[in-house]
Amino acid sequence: MSAADKGSNAYLQQVVAQQAVLEDDLRARRGAAAAGAAPAAPAARRASPLAKREGALGGGMGEKLTPGPVDVRITGFWRWKNVLVPPNAFVVHTRRGRATPLHIGLGVSFRFNPAIDSFLVVPGATQTILINAYCVCRELQGVLVQGYVQWIIQDFGTAYRKLDFSDLDDPMRLVNLQLREQAEAAIKDKVATMGVLDVLSDKQPIIEELTARLRAVAEGEDNSDQGLGLRIVTVQIKEAVVSSSRLWENLQKPYRSEQGQIARLAELQAEEAIAQREMATERLKETQRLEYERELAELRARNEARLFDTQAAERLRRTQREHDDARAVSELETETTLHALRMERERHAEEAETGRLRIEREQELKRLELDGELELARSQAQSEHERALLDVERARLRADIENQQTPASLQALLIGSLPEIMAKLPKPAEVRTVSINGTDRTTVSGLLAEIATVVGALRPDQPES
Repeated sequence: MSAADKGSNAYLQQVVAQQAVLEDDLRARRGAAAAGAAPAAPAARRASPLAKREGALGGGMGEKLTPGPVDVRITGFWRWKNVLVPPNAFVVHTRRGRATPLHIGLGVSFRFNPAIDSFLVVPGATQTILINAYCVCRELQGVLVQGYVQWIIQDFGTAYRKLDFSDLDDPMRLVNLQLREQAEAAIKDKVATMGVLDVLSDKQPIIEELTARLRAVAEGEDNSDQGLGLRIVTVQIKEAVVSSSRLWENLQKPYRSEQGQIARLAELQAEEAIAQREMATERLKETQRLEYERELAELRARNEARLFDTQAAERLRRTQREHDDARAVSELETETTLHALRMERERHAEEAETGRLRIEREQELKRLELDGELELARSQAQSEHERALLDVERARLRADIENQQTPASLQALLIGSLPEIMAKLPKPAEVRTVSINGTDRTTVSGLLAEIATVVGALRPDQPES
């Protein structure tokens, strides 16, 4: 073997590891039953299957579970026991002295006498066999073929007579082992007539050959009674891997070379397209750079102009703000002064109004006083007028009375008042003589005319008559 063949085949190791993991997963083990039967395992291996069965079916009362993959319950006392079989398990019940079984079938429960009876329980579920066939193809190259076969018991009456189900821990172990060996032999025979490329590319001939051989063994040819009472459910080939790492690489080289050539051409085309694209991109970048620089210069100039405008506007705004503040202060002071003047004017107006009201009240009082005085004067004048009217009326009445008096009474009245008249007369500086003849003294008018003549004569500025 060369140094290259000594190298590990990573894909082969991975396939084998996956097959081992799958085989562990498909191994049906009952954890609880295995743990319970662990201390008695060495003795059970040394004892025969019949001894194991008799030990499991020993006398006593209660319920017991037989060891193995099928949960078979045994109830009852001593010779009168009942065997309860799950519905998915095949069972055959025989008795001493009987050529044919008493009970046989799927999930059949029965009465059991440990002294003369025996029974066998086999799982009825589908079984899966994993196959790892290390084959040699037509070119004398090692090939690992992996597959699996699924089978099931079809005729248990034939199967329990021809197959060995005596292993209580795994009744299907020997059957699976026999079928696996037959499957590996069939695969090796078929692969030996095929080339490496045929094995790797087309697995259908292997599947057909393996299916035909296994069905001929398990089911019999042409439905004859030579079969094992089994039925092949499915046959599949999962992997076919070349054992030699160098051969595996050499088989991959043409395709890899072709793909490398295609990839290199694609790379060259991509590089050419990339170069053209880079040139266009560089030209576009340079154009964009120049455009960006021009835009940046314009933007910088606009920013500087905007900054200058902003600073100028800020200075103007500050100046306007200072003037506005000064104007506002002046307006506030003016408004304050105007408000004070307005308040003073309002106060003066209030005082003037108060004075006016006071004057009006005084004038009203005076007017009322004057009205009262006028009314009083009017009343007094009215009274005096009325008194004068009364005096006039009285004088008139008196005159009427006097006019109605006789001349003799008048003369007597005049004579009686002469002393008073003479007392009021001034002291004469001279003596004047007045002649009052020619009037009728019997009447008042005549008498008054004479008195008037006398008074006129007594005045100093009148000539003496």
